[in-house]
Amino acid sequence: VTGLMMEASERPSPAVVLVPMLGGSKEDWQGVAEQLARAAIAALAIDLPGNALPEDPAALGKWNADVRAAVTYLAARGDIRPEAIGVAGASLGANLAVLAAVADPRIRSLALVSPSLDYRGVRIEAPMRQYGARPALLVASLRDPYAARTVRELTTDPPGPREARWGESRAHGNQLLAREPDLVRAIVDWFQRTLALN
Repeated sequence: VTGLMMEASERPSPAVVLVPMLGGSKEDWQGVAEQLARAAIAALAIDLPGNALPEDPAALGKWNADVRAAVTYLAARGDIRPEAIGVAGASLGANLAVLAAVADPRIRSLALVSPSLDYRGVRIEAPMRQYGARPALLVASLRDPYAARTVRELTTDPPGPREARWGESRAHGNQLLAREPDLVRAIVDWFQRTLALN
């Protein structure tokens, strides 16, 4: 796993793993990582295992192993609070974040940007129920119909705290965050609240 680490000035600190969309990279999260670090939350932006869809469709969901590996890396660092780790993902990265969180109870909070109920076989409706009472922020543009429908469905009658935030730009995933700085601030605020910075 290759990553871009932004350390927080106060330590030990909470931390967030940032997962890009397919074809994106860890650098797509740099602005968000910098804002998290300024808010006393360490950030580790990672690359996906590939820039294109794997030949075997079943292999795509297994990419969440890289997200879990990043969580394990953070939890082992002495300057990170292992009980205060979150994950934010964009598009495919959002779906992988959900799968990782179901497999790893150390993930305390999620922020999902432009998630899909079904991303080429990587389905998250049942995994979100398994995620249970842990909190999740779901972000989408109102002009991105499938992501918006996904957010509405996943925030209706959830098993735990779920919040929705809406953008207005015709954009998806990391591009939505690049166009709407208020959504970046909402994500930073979300992790400040849910990773218990008090």
